[in-house]
Amino acid sequence: MAKRRDPTITKDSLPYLPYDDNDNDNHDDHDHSEHDDNDDDDDYIIRATGKPTMRLAPMGRPVTMATGRLATTTTRSPMARAPGPGRAVVTFPRRHSIMESLPAGCLLSESLIACGSTGMVHIPILSDQGVKTLYLADNKISKIPPWALAGLPNLEWLDLSKNKLDDSAISTDLFQNLTKLRRLNLDGNNLTKVPSFLPPSLVELKINDNKILGLTPSSFKGLSKLLTLELEDNHFHDGNVSPLTFRPLKKLIYLRLEDNKFRAIPSGLPVTLQTLHLSDNRIEEVHEGILNKTVNLRFLDLSHNRIREDRIAPRAWIHLLKLESLDLSHNKLVHVPSFLPVGLQQLHLHHNQIERIPGYVFGHIKPGLELLHLSHNRLDNNGIDDVSFLGLYNSLTELLLDHNQLHSIPRGLLKLKILQLLRLNHNVIRYVPLNSLCDTRLSDDSPLVSVHLEYNLIDRRLIPPIALSCIKTYHSIILQPQSHEEDYQHEDY
Repeated sequence: MAKRRDPTITKDSLPYLPYDDNDNDNHDDHDHSEHDDNDDDDDYIIRATGKPTMRLAPMGRPVTMATGRLATTTTRSPMARAPGPGRAVVTFPRRHSIMESLPAGCLLSESLIACGSTGMVHIPILSDQGVKTLYLADNKISKIPPWALAGLPNLEWLDLSKNKLDDSAISTDLFQNLTKLRRLNLDGNNLTKVPSFLPPSLVELKINDNKILGLTPSSFKGLSKLLTLELEDNHFHDGNVSPLTFRPLKKLIYLRLEDNKFRAIPSGLPVTLQTLHLSDNRIEEVHEGILNKTVNLRFLDLSHNRIREDRIAPRAWIHLLKLESLDLSHNKLVHVPSFLPVGLQQLHLHHNQIERIPGYVFGHIKPGLELLHLSHNRLDNNGIDDVSFLGLYNSLTELLLDHNQLHSIPRGLLKLKILQLLRLNHNVIRYVPLNSLCDTRLSDDSPLVSVHLEYNLIDRRLIPPIALSCIKTYHSIILQPQSHEEDYQHEDY
């Protein structure tokens, strides 16, 4: 038997159901999280001790048993809080047999069985119509009897992540009686294919970190209610994912395909998709037309790939009118790409080899970028000119240019009328000239609330007193330490 653990697990300490019980065709990003502030829904907790008598103290309202009577006992579990006025301490006699079949460390409540990290090697036959959540993550389960879950008809969330399940461990009958199952987590197992006959009630399916060898038109057959699909860290590539794979997913809004071996963005993506993660692949180019149907896409992550700006088709983003955030960090870009999506608000280009921000490259974006992340590139002052930020004058609030090769404050920053955060640290800037950050002809305060100039070559004694006078507080300007000062400190040491 596994070593006994004493954690207190409630619904609040486990992932919550992010979807409303009533299916709604109109989904947005807010659909992904619903918090319940009512502590009364925490139910009642029992801890498995290996003893035949289990005690329960109320974590919320009293529970009426199936007989209609309130079962009571005068003994409280030491792990539960004392009942409030008018509240009784209750037990569940019908669950004694379940508790005796589970390893030490398992916890039960009115609607929860939690046996994570208990050393469990097999799932006993469970039967309880009140259970909605079954948490069996991080165990050693390698086989599941086809009828093991048949007695949990109201189960909504099942977590089998980080076990030793292979394809033979999940029979076609396993989910037959789970008509209300909404969330299924199979992360961190040894599956080579998507299990068959998954419940059509699913809204969330996670099969990250497995060994799945491909996807076919029938892989997600019948899952028309699915909203979230995560397939990170498998063995997918351009040749083993059918263009018809995602056709059954009529409501999918969130898709993770990171850490696979794609050389191009997969085709046939659902029109409903809002968030797409494709980082850590081998993508080299973005073809014209590949994203034509994903007109609802809002967040696109293509970081940690091999994309160059000359391999992005001029019309690649033309239909992405709703795209708000584009991540092209950790690629092989030399220039800021042209023809960016017109509604973009956040652009992540850090950790590339960018040497130049072409003039007018942002001019078509409406109303304009709010965040531009260009850290860890090869920008010097010759790569930034007066019109590099055209189109961002009345929109940009955060500009990150740290860890580049700038030798002075870039031109054109005064035109950024609502800029609040400016990072210029870790460059080779030697001085702060007049009218670079503050317009000395005006008396208005700057909107800047944070300016990072540390780790440059600036001699603070040579900064003109009025060069930073428009910035509201001294604490908004970070000048220490400078690189040469740090060298002196090391020498003194």
